[in-house]
Amino acid sequence: METTAREFTRNASKYLAAAERGQRITVTRNGQPVAVLSPVTQEPVPDRPTDPMGDDDIPVFRSGTRTS
Repeated sequence: METTAREFTRNASKYLAAAERGQRITVTRNGQPVAVLSPVTQEPVPDRPTDPMGDDDIPVFRSGTRTS
């Protein structure tokens, strides 16, 4: 679901109810996405986007010894 910032401000309760039902709402300003309202889950949400390349497999070196 997508809405403008102005529409979201006018009808916040409507969009909060949609999020409670499991919908994800993108809020736009001047046609550009500025926020995403999503339902709360039990899974932790990262503070920053995850790496698009996935987990890295770079070895970690400490004290000159390779660790896994």
